[in-house]
Order: sequence, then structure tokens, then C-alpha cells
Amino acid sequence: MSSVLQKLRSGLNTRLGFFTLTVILFAIKSYWAYSTKFALGVTGGMQQFLLAFNTIPGALIFLGIALYFRGRLAYWLMSILNGLLSMWLFANILYYREFSDFITFSIIKSSGSASNNLGKSIAGIFHFTDLFVFADVILIIIVLAFHVIRIDTRYFKRRYAAIITLLGALLFGVNLGMAESDRSGLLTRTFDNNYLVKYLGIQAYTVVDGVKTTRNSAIKANANTKDLTPVLNFLKSNRVNGNIEYSGVAKGKNVFIIHLESLQQWVIDYKVNGEEVTPFLNSIYHSSDTLSFDNFFHQVGQGKTSDAELMLETSLFGLPEGSAMSVDGTSNIFQAAPAILAQDQGYTSASFHGDVPSFWNRDNTYKSWGYDYYFSKSYFPEIKDYDAGYGIKDKIFMASSMQYIQQLPQPFYAKLITVTNHYPYILDSKNKSIDALKTGDSTVDPYVQTAHYLDESIKEFYSYLDKTGLRDNSMVVLYGDHYGISDNHKSAIAQILGKNSVDNYDLAMFQKVPFMIQIPGLKGGINHTYGGEIDVLPTIENLLGIDSSRFVQFGQDLLSTSRNQIVSFRDGDFVSPTYTKYGGTVYNTKTGKEISSPTSEQTTAINKIQKYVTTELNMSDKVVNGDLLRFYHPKGFTKVNKKNYTYNLEKSLQKLAKAQKEKKTSIETENGGSTLSDYTTDAPELDGKNIGEYTFPTAASADN
Repeated sequence: MSSVLQKLRSGLNTRLGFFTLTVILFAIKSYWAYSTKFALGVTGGMQQFLLAFNTIPGALIFLGIALYFRGRLAYWLMSILNGLLSMWLFANILYYREFSDFITFSIIKSSGSASNNLGKSIAGIFHFTDLFVFADVILIIIVLAFHVIRIDTRYFKRRYAAIITLLGALLFGVNLGMAESDRSGLLTRTFDNNYLVKYLGIQAYTVVDGVKTTRNSAIKANANTKDLTPVLNFLKSNRVNGNIEYSGVAKGKNVFIIHLESLQQWVIDYKVNGEEVTPFLNSIYHSSDTLSFDNFFHQVGQGKTSDAELMLETSLFGLPEGSAMSVDGTSNIFQAAPAILAQDQGYTSASFHGDVPSFWNRDNTYKSWGYDYYFSKSYFPEIKDYDAGYGIKDKIFMASSMQYIQQLPQPFYAKLITVTNHYPYILDSKNKSIDALKTGDSTVDPYVQTAHYLDESIKEFYSYLDKTGLRDNSMVVLYGDHYGISDNHKSAIAQILGKNSVDNYDLAMFQKVPFMIQIPGLKGGINHTYGGEIDVLPTIENLLGIDSSRFVQFGQDLLSTSRNQIVSFRDGDFVSPTYTKYGGTVYNTKTGKEISSPTSEQTTAINKIQKYVTTELNMSDKVVNGDLLRFYHPKGFTKVNKKNYTYNLEKSLQKLAKAQKEKKTSIETENGGSTLSDYTTDAPELDGKNIGEYTFPTAASADN
């Protein structure tokens, strides 16, 4: 035994032996992380083998870089590379736990616009066992520092280092070949990053993502008008007519878009200890003058809220990696709702968000979309404890926004983005008015409390609309932007749904978010059509009497009787009235039963839906990645000139005052003065004051 240990230690005292030890420890650590920290959907012996095997090629290639250097430098460089790779794995563990996806270069590029107050989020996401990914790094440093393993300073021939690199490349080729045999078209067809990590490992996934990012930049540079042809052909072959019965019923009315942060459909009519979580939204949902949709799904990817906004405003999908608003919002040409409504029917447009203007690159993207005004955090009075972590608390935000809404010339298109119901669902005790859930999941349990607070803020907003007469002349659109509880909280989701466990069908249905359109006198009701966020803009356009067929839009009017009802998820899965595919598993939508052995007829139908979904996503990506709308000129629409827009506080307020004076159609003008006294809120931060008693910025007081 002692001789074996002596030989082992002797082997470790060579550079190749130390490298082998580092690779083995790294592979074991990576496999542990893949198996316990990610929900990769590994099934069968082949996938389990590949999950372990794919840890080796990347380790050989990346850690093998150190072998090209001499002496002590090679050892310390190997440790540094191991540390960096471990840090990348650690970062992905945290990111995945909340977003069920892996970090991309696009996300890194846009991290400045999406990282506000992430400290609070990370504190809630972090698990102590996550630190185990650094165990091998610490062990290696200790054995080197205490000379348990001696550093081999002898010359290591570079051809040996090259052989190890080639071995890594060869093993990666073997890995890819086996992966392709189990998942055909892995690198060309999949929209799901889970597959890439499951089959190829996180290092290979990162390289693939880097190649995609570089390729997308080249695509935009090389794009031309011919690239639009397949897009236009696809849209033409799948175009449906808007519902004639509802066409133009909202023409000339103000449009309010209420962005319900992270609100999911399951909270509608849901009770905690006998108390409704969203009593006011429930009343709107069931109102006779509300069009409510109970099979409406979010369709966001990594861009989350920004993807939802993009679909709402443009009927284009977000990108498979990162946020299109952050990556392309500044440079791309768009044909978005604010510009369409302004040019077609003379609407004034404004977006309201109680955080910094750069969040998700809104201050640049909104110019590309043609927003006349963007009222962000600096436009609102500073009130003690008014910040919810991702912006101003909803009650204070909604009340403060009315200072500017009352000045907007009518008709206007106004979007209000709420934030209090944002992960990690933190709300101070003075604002809690409902019990938390008791699932035992600290992330999920307070969700109903922030959702209830959001509901109360909407009730206050509606009260103001009634008092000022705005409700009679407005269309209010309320929508949930994305899930609030990710698939990683299966136990809690099962308890919410009243089940012992959940499968992928349950998780697919859990992606439903509220969507309601409320207009006084409208013939409403609960609509069971299957649709998603991509369909919002064509639906609104038809209600306003605008012909959406002129534009490149991938959605269909939700009220159309001839729509295909296929909901494409960003990863390539889908929901339809007949079949649902989620996490790679196909179900009968009506029964929720898995289709493990489809008939030939079922296979044909499923493949037809999948082809549509894949084509739709690919065509939308072509438009965004290639900036193809710069080559498309719809009749009656003029390209937005971003230079005509500024969100400088002083200039915006001067512009608003001038527009209000010239057009004389604002609520404030019609009422002969400010209407803020009509806005009542029980927000405790206001200390019983009316929001109108607080000091708002003025053009004279604003900083340039």
C-alpha cells in the first residue's frame, strides 16, 4: 500500500500528474453541479453518460492552456484558470436558480441595464452548497502552498501540450457525435440552452454562445432587402383578418397599458385563508365590459420584462439569447405602437417607470419606438421609503404618474410599468395586508403579498379614472409580463395547484398570465382562445381600427375567428388547443396526458405545429438580428427619427407644457386645473397627504 501511495505521490509531483489531478477534480465538481444545481432533464443511460463525459473535453482544452507555459507559472496559471472556470460555473448556478437559463454574452453586455439592486436578489438565491464549486480550487492551492505536491520545474515539451489540446478537441468531437445521435440538430435547431449544457457542458455552451453573438453582428452587417422575402412570404401565408365585430370600437379612445410585473394567471380568483389575493383584478376580469383571456401565455426568453415590452409594442419576439432592447434597441429600426398610433390617429405617447431611465436600455429603445415622453424616476418626488428595490412602490408610482397623465394631450397611449411584485417579493410590514403562503418556500410564500399590494394600487388607479371621467373615454389593457415563480419551485407550485407533484404539462399551463381589455360598454366576457404576448399589438390595432397587415408583425388578432391559436415559447416549445410541448415532452392539451407513443396522425400534426413554431421564431430573429425593418416601408408610415426625441427632464417638461397649451385636450385643461386631488391612496409613505401636496420637478428647477 505504501509503495502505491509513493508512486501516486511521485506521479502527482510531475506536471502531467498535477494536470491530471486538476482535470479529474474539475470534472467531478462539474458533474456534481450539473446533476444537483441545474434542471437539465437528463433521462436514460446515454444522457447520464454524456453529462459526465462532457466535463472532460472542456477541462482538457482550457486547463491545458497552462501547459504551454514554463515552471511555476504553469501551475499557478492552471489554478487561476480553474478558479475562473469555477467562478463562471458559480455565476451560472445563481442565474439559473432564478431564471431557469444560462448566462449569455448578450446578458453580460446588457447587465448594466438589468443589475439594479441585484444584491437583494442574490442574497435570496444563494445556497451555501453553491460554494462547493470552489472546493477543488481551494484544495489545489492548499497542496501547492504547503508543498504536499512539489512543483515540477522541468521543461514540458510543447508538443505534449499540443497533444493534450488535440485530445480535448477529439473527445469533444466524440461527445458531439454521441450527442447528435441522441438529439439530432443539436447546434442548429434547438432554442433551449439546457440541451447544450446537458449534452456538451457549460464551456462548450459558452463558446457556442460566443460564436452566435459574433455571427449575429455579422448578420446585421451583411443583411439586405432580399432577406425580407421569406419573412414576408411567411407572414402572408399565415395572415388572418381581424374580427370585424370589434374593429374600431375603441377608435379615438385613450389607451392605458398596465404592465403587471410578474403577475401570473393563477392568482386570479385565488384565495389565501379565505381572502382573495387580487379582489379588484378579479372584479375587472369578470366584468361584462372586459375581454378576459384565460389561455393567454407569456412568451419571454432571457430578456424577461424587456421581451414582454418588445412583443407588446412591435409584435416581434425577443431574442433566444439576451435582451433585444439592450442589444438592438439603440441601433435597430422599429415599427412600434407609439409611432403607429401617432402617425395613424394622432396619439400622444408616454411610458412611465419608477426606476432609472437606462434600465433595459429603455431611454434609447423608446426613442426607436417613437415614444414622445418617458417619465422615469427623476420625474417623481422623492418620498421616504418610496423605493421597492426595482423602482418606486406601485401605489406611490401610480399616484405620481397622474401628474403627467393629466397633462397629456388626448388621445394618448400611456404605459405604466409596475415593479413591487418583482422578485424577491420584498414588502415592508406596513404595506402587507394579506397572509403569506405556507409552502415552505421562502421565495414563493411572500409572492401573494406583493401581488395583493399591486392589486390595491390598480384599484386606486381605477378610482381616479372614474372621478376624472377618464374611464369613459379610455381602453385599459392589463397584462402580466412573465412568470413570477420559476419552474425551479416545483414543490411550491404543486401546493399552489393543489397537487402532490407537477409534470411538464402543469408547468406549461403555469406560464399563463392575465390579459384583459376593459372598455365601458364593450361586449366582453371570458375568451378561451389560445394566445400570447406576440398577439397583443394586432389585437389593439384592430380595436382602434388600424390595419395591422401593413406591418411586419408575427401576432394575430386574439379576437379573430380564424387564428391558428399556436403559442410559440421562446425555447421552441409550444401550446395549442390540441397539443402542448414543454421541456421536450408532448401532451394532449385537453386531457393533460403525455403522448409517449404518438400515432402517425398525431406525429404529423405535432410536426406541423413544431415547423410553424420553429419558422416563426426564426423569421422574427431574422428581422431583429438583421435589422430588416430598415428595408421595409409600409404605406402611410414614416421611419422614426430617433433624433427627434429626448427624455431630458427640463426639455420634456417644456415640450409637455407647450403641447398641452397648443392642443388644449388634456384632462387638466378640461377640468380647469390639476386633478391630483382626485387621486386617493392609502400608501403609508405619504403620511396621509394627497400626492398633489408633494413637490414635482418643473422645467425651471430641472438640471440640464
